[in-house]
Amino acid sequence: MDGIEFRIRKTLTGRGGRFPFRAAGRFAHGRVSGFAGPSGSGKTTLLRTLAGLEKPDAGEISFGGETWFSSGNRRSVPAWKRSAGLVFQDYALFPHLSVLGNARFGAVDREAAEEALELVGLADLRSRRPRELSGGQRQRAALARALAARPRVLLLDEPFSALDEELRARLADELGNLLARIGITAVLVSHLRSDLERLCSSVATAAEAERLFDEAPPARESRSSIPLRIVEAKSLYVG
Repeated sequence: MDGIEFRIRKTLTGRGGRFPFRAAGRFAHGRVSGFAGPSGSGKTTLLRTLAGLEKPDAGEISFGGETWFSSGNRRSVPAWKRSAGLVFQDYALFPHLSVLGNARFGAVDREAAEEALELVGLADLRSRRPRELSGGQRQRAALARALAARPRVLLLDEPFSALDEELRARLADELGNLLARIGITAVLVSHLRSDLERLCSSVATAAEAERLFDEAPPARESRSSIPLRIVEAKSLYVG
């Protein structure tokens, strides 16, 4: 099965004003791929467009041969139909809901939510509110909520950035083992080399994705997405 393929263009606004974000590439099916770049390089924008929370100005996105977005064909599959789970950088947990309540939000059913909590080791804390959790536990609760929807794709937006180095390393190792066990297609964006090394089998940079966008021929002449040049995580220096 094909992985995630994309070729997108979107105008963003930063501290220096408006600027174009352009990216093209492919993330492999059933593997954890990394997307690296400094703050403001469009990493979060890429994840949000893949998830369907934002629309590109132009381009195409597909997964497993299914078109999720095509400006040329005026097609845009809504987020809830893409089966893509997104773990936000700030976790975005609902403070008034319990751990189980958060997991059930968007879950296939209660059983799926319970299974997700078991998977991340929070079954015994299902009744607690987010304010009663440690930073690592909140990160796991956010992961459980994403997994409870039983997504085909898991998108991770700097999931360890709020944690100290020791806890970040431990949770990254745990997450890596979990993702390997369930075999889900996942994309991790980060500016930290350590996170990318621990979790990703391959890493692409925002600069490389932009170069490929500029080099890619128009969609009417060939496939709109081309593979990113893979950079081994151990040789990647970012941040």
